[in-house]
Amino acid sequence: MIHRAGGKLLFLPKPELPRTHLSWWCLLLPRLAGLNSSVFMIWYMSQGKHAEARELMYSGALLFFSHNQQNSAADLSMLVLESLEKSDAKVAEDLLENLAKLFSLMDPNSPERVAFVSRALKWSSGGSGKLGHPKLHQLLAITLWKEQNYSESRYHFLHSTDGEGCANMLVEYSSSRGYRSEVDMFVAQAVLQFLCLKNKTSASVVFTTYTQKHPSIEKGPPFVQPLLNFIWFLLLAVDGGKLTVFTVLCEQYQPSLKRDPMYNEYLDRIGQLFFGVPPKQTSSYGGLLGNLLNSLMGTGEDDDTEDGQEDSSPIELD
Repeated sequence: MIHRAGGKLLFLPKPELPRTHLSWWCLLLPRLAGLNSSVFMIWYMSQGKHAEARELMYSGALLFFSHNQQNSAADLSMLVLESLEKSDAKVAEDLLENLAKLFSLMDPNSPERVAFVSRALKWSSGGSGKLGHPKLHQLLAITLWKEQNYSESRYHFLHSTDGEGCANMLVEYSSSRGYRSEVDMFVAQAVLQFLCLKNKTSASVVFTTYTQKHPSIEKGPPFVQPLLNFIWFLLLAVDGGKLTVFTVLCEQYQPSLKRDPMYNEYLDRIGQLFFGVPPKQTSSYGGLLGNLLNSLMGTGEDDDTEDGQEDSSPIELD
């Protein structure tokens, strides 16, 4: 900074910008210069200050959200993701929480939100090709639950490790949107899907929590609803790993399992994962539906990883 004093030019150090005003400069300077935010960010990141650039974009996005400037906020949110990708930042809980915060502030019906969550999950997977970090899925599920978007909330809970949260959401979902005759089907679907994702712990937790807290389910086991008894026995059988028990169980409860045609598809997959049942050579469905089921249920070889997402072959989540 140049300052004139007594006819002499003095070169004074540039004053430091108060940190509380950084987000304002982040938003203001590019517009004063007629540039868009991405140009400003590229310049900032070229200095090797990836974390600082990300902090500016994040603060700026929050600022825009607070003034209901959705488009500008969404643009900056995408730049936050870009900075994570380009800097090879390691996945950390605080970064996942920041991404979930931006997601929660976006217009639920905006296409930008769909693009943001897809990209955020891809980054959180660490390039492994998996379905995203379980913690981020949990945070997204909670946001969608608060918005009463139960179907999408369930999807993200399934790819988290929060069985208890999933159960509590399902109790609310069933009580507010479901028929009384379907209270058992809500949790049965979740348990079977968790098992297809080879997540035994969450499958057990979601079943126990749901059956204890749902106001329309009498205390058990055993339960009044045959389907709940089947799920209870199935969880015990999975721990034991005996194929004969699994086979007899599925045969005895066929009347209950016929209530949803997907149940037997899930059980085919569970049989492969936990009981050594060989994959079927041909699908019971043909045409487009058969192709869809093959892609959703997964047809690749399985590893020996248990109780997590390492063997998370995609499944039908509707």
